[in-house]
Amino acid sequence: MKILFLRPGMGGRRAGDAMEPLVFAILRRLTPPEVETLLVDERVEKIDGPTSVDLVAMTVETHTALRAYQLAAGYRRLGIPVVMGGHHPTLQPEEALGHADAIVIGDAEGVWPLLLRDAQAGRLRRLYRAEGTETALPADPDRSIFAGKPYLRLPLVQHGRGCPYGCDFCSVSAFYGGGLCHRPAGQVAAEIARLDRRNLFFVDDNFMADRGRTEELLEALVPLRVRWTCQVSLDLAADDRMLDLMAKSGCAVALIGFESLDRRNLEQMGKGVNLAGGDYAAAVEQFRRRGIMVYGTFLFGYDHDTPASMEAAMEFAIRNRLCLANFNPLTPFPGTPLHARLQREGRLIHERWWLDPAYRYGQALFHPRGMTATELEEGCFRARREFYRFSSILRRGADGRANGRNLSSLGLFTVGNLVSRREILLKQGSSLGGGVLLPAEGGS
Repeated sequence: MKILFLRPGMGGRRAGDAMEPLVFAILRRLTPPEVETLLVDERVEKIDGPTSVDLVAMTVETHTALRAYQLAAGYRRLGIPVVMGGHHPTLQPEEALGHADAIVIGDAEGVWPLLLRDAQAGRLRRLYRAEGTETALPADPDRSIFAGKPYLRLPLVQHGRGCPYGCDFCSVSAFYGGGLCHRPAGQVAAEIARLDRRNLFFVDDNFMADRGRTEELLEALVPLRVRWTCQVSLDLAADDRMLDLMAKSGCAVALIGFESLDRRNLEQMGKGVNLAGGDYAAAVEQFRRRGIMVYGTFLFGYDHDTPASMEAAMEFAIRNRLCLANFNPLTPFPGTPLHARLQREGRLIHERWWLDPAYRYGQALFHPRGMTATELEEGCFRARREFYRFSSILRRGADGRANGRNLSSLGLFTVGNLVSRREILLKQGSSLGGGVLLPAEGGS
């Protein structure tokens, strides 16, 4: 049996910031050695084969759903069954079933052995459901499947899954329902020790979701002398002991969802936890004075936002020397409370924006209350461009406390800013579908 792991790209285009899709290394480890596997990732390579496979397994995000459906149609026309998993099929199962032979709801590891047995016997079920958030993560994902592919040199590692906070815009909360699960700290540390790279990225949705477990992992990281990046919530700024341990164990960058500078918006989105960290500027300083760079994300379009909100956030990000920042129009992902609310209120511009051929990346997806949709779209794009101007990069890089603390930090800062600057211009206005659909029948 031969399986093609397929990672669709948005609009069929290549991306300069693509990282290794960890899910396929996990599934490769769980696949019997006699089953042949290969990976095609459209973000870093063209889809020019193969069609001589027995099963296509795709991971599908909402932004790649249209492209995934296009590709799936081509393989199914050749008689090759397609199974889809990931956030989008889990949150939109009926839609996905219209484009695949089978879907996986939830994390695939727990059902993958069963799915493989069914595929080999030619009796794929329409739906496989992984119960809860309990994980069957192997101790050592098989990263050999990434060999030769031009990913960013930043391997992904996972300690835990899920987030305890129920932000109304978040597809992670919709996917896991507030549940949490973690791998043993020793197992994760052993995996990191085997990596041949010093820098890594923890993909946990909230790295500090269970601080007791995370503290155990950080203690194990100290002797490994690695540099790592993670996603955390802003309330961590009030925890001096944990911040000290993060710095001691090698934290280089903390990605924080600031979301909004307006307390009323934070309360509306269900992210009051941000208020526990105190003043935003003081919170950022807690990280920077320990040499930890801050990557901030901001969302716009909540009821108390105006055109001035985007400029204020951009100025805050530059003034407080964030190493990187995203300024995004609020995206109503299907299956989230936000999408349901906007749908009830009749404010969606595209009912199923992820399938609408008229939608372009970066456009506003609904009518905000405090500005026009055009003002929202243009304001976010303007904030991105201003933040990543060379004058801003130089100003933020001249930061001896964090971004320019040493050559290693400055190198990471510089590469991150140049890649982000380029990708902003390439992605804005691009379509979600398109590209080459499939190689000619009979390709190898």
